[in-house]
Amino acid sequence: MMNSGPRHLPVLVEEVCLGLRLRPGGAWFDGTLGGGGHAESILERTAPDGRLLGVDVDPAAVLRASTRLDRFGDRMTLRRARFDTIGRLAVEFGFSPFDGILLDLGYSSDQMDDPARGFSFQADGALDMRLDPDGDTTAADLVNTLPLDELADVIWRFGDERRSRRIARAIERARPIRTTAELAQIVARAAGPVAKRYSIHPATRTFQALRIAVNEELDILERTLPIAIDHLAPGGRLAIISFHSLEDRIVKRAFLKESGQLPEDAPPMATAPPARIERITRKPIRPGPEEIEANPRARSARLRIAERLAPAEAAA
Repeated sequence: MMNSGPRHLPVLVEEVCLGLRLRPGGAWFDGTLGGGGHAESILERTAPDGRLLGVDVDPAAVLRASTRLDRFGDRMTLRRARFDTIGRLAVEFGFSPFDGILLDLGYSSDQMDDPARGFSFQADGALDMRLDPDGDTTAADLVNTLPLDELADVIWRFGDERRSRRIARAIERARPIRTTAELAQIVARAAGPVAKRYSIHPATRTFQALRIAVNEELDILERTLPIAIDHLAPGGRLAIISFHSLEDRIVKRAFLKESGQLPEDAPPMATAPPARIERITRKPIRPGPEEIEANPRARSARLRIAERLAPAEAAA
């Protein structure tokens, strides 16, 4: 049964609102509605006539957000969609260009705490992990069908797990695996006693890797960033909240490229592209101790902000 009230606490709300330079009026985009907390703050601070286009691939999230935001009436347009469709939706609903775009790449507490979704091993549930319940591939599909080398590669690339091959081998031997608790136990045994020295559960990185792979999160993020910049008005701002180094690295590199700079590992003869944005945050903004105490899941959040340059500025 769905909880009637929002349990998820949005992270870095004040920092996002300041970074986006919210003001009355304008067109705004929230590509990860979740519980609707960020969208609510945006609509409150852009009253009386600011408009918001909000999307989420999870229909339960759209339903929760629509209930929370109902009081804003026709100032909001909510749709079930992935945020890489921002270009099509912006044109379809008359929002382009946007004055501000927000992507909060974390999972909501409503998703993580629901055993039926299978995102976490804190409570036993089916190995699903799909943000979009109509998606073709579940975590069980990957765990039970991927060849050993491919499974180890997923766990290594998306989980940064040094024991990926050992874990993949243990998973292969234990097939079929059906539940989150079963998988977590297998991973913990495979990781061995050395894993107990670390502050996180031995299965944390493997579960992260499977969530990323099931939902194609990094590919979609990488594809979305230049499209989002395309649909920003001059002076408009793009705010991205990431929760692990793989996401943050993609955002950092995209912001460097779009600001006309080359990454440190660029080939010697590479040429910097024309600048389309200015990086507002050289280093990511992190939650303060008070927010982390109130919401421990905020501790890994990192906020980066960029501003779209006017054509004359970009050419200068």
